[in-house]
Amino acid sequence: MAAADLLVLIFEGILYQIKEAYFPNSFLNYTPICSLNLALLYVSIDCSVWLTVAFTFDRFIAICSQSLRTKYCTPRNAAVVLTVVCVLSVLENAPIYFIYEPREVVDNVPWSCYVKSSFYVLTIWAAFFWFEAILTPSAPFVLILLLNAMTIRHIVLSNRVRSELRGVKSHTDPEIVNRRKSIILLLVISGTFITLWMVFFICFLYVHFTDAQFLEANYEDPFTIAEQSGYMLRCLSSCANTVIYAVSQRRFRDELKSLIKQPAYIITKLLKYCFTV
Repeated sequence: MAAADLLVLIFEGILYQIKEAYFPNSFLNYTPICSLNLALLYVSIDCSVWLTVAFTFDRFIAICSQSLRTKYCTPRNAAVVLTVVCVLSVLENAPIYFIYEPREVVDNVPWSCYVKSSFYVLTIWAAFFWFEAILTPSAPFVLILLLNAMTIRHIVLSNRVRSELRGVKSHTDPEIVNRRKSIILLLVISGTFITLWMVFFICFLYVHFTDAQFLEANYEDPFTIAEQSGYMLRCLSSCANTVIYAVSQRRFRDELKSLIKQPAYIITKLLKYCFTV
């Protein structure tokens, strides 16, 4: 998840957004390279989103199914899921490379990327458009909400049974308190993902039902402003879930503290050595 999120930041944040503002005439603006960058951008986004879904499913199995947990939650299955998600993301987004055409041609050199007009009228591209919309983010919306809802339901029922069996108040039971924290975490993940993807999803649908087009250069147009805002929020979403999952884990926090303390430990050792010499 972290690697996929980092690739999103590289392909969208650095190689697309930043280079447009600070390096407009670099080789990255050649149409073949620009098209490849956009295709890889969508590959990394799909990997990020679907790895989040896979991780959510993994948590669902680990919490709700004791019998499947030992069979499914293994390093081998994790490697298989990672490989399948990455390969399918590449295959799914390969056609994106052919969506774009040069915005202009200077001295027989194609520059920048512009969505082909045929993308909005040809049936095959319309089918691909809806296929993309269903796979990302529509299906992840439904799956993350469904899996987290079932996980929360399982936790609530388990807490109720535990309270009745132990005969203690829920707020004094540390296990129930930890489970409530898990519920809050799952709600935050679902809410964050849907909120940050919503603007882009609305723009995606708006393009299909109106004459609006992606990647217009008029930044005074309300749709273009909304589209660019959607890209920004989508980019933010790609790292939000990883941060939420990581920060919520005690082992991760312990490792982070150790990482912060390590330079101070090394400096202290060096100072002691210098004074000793």
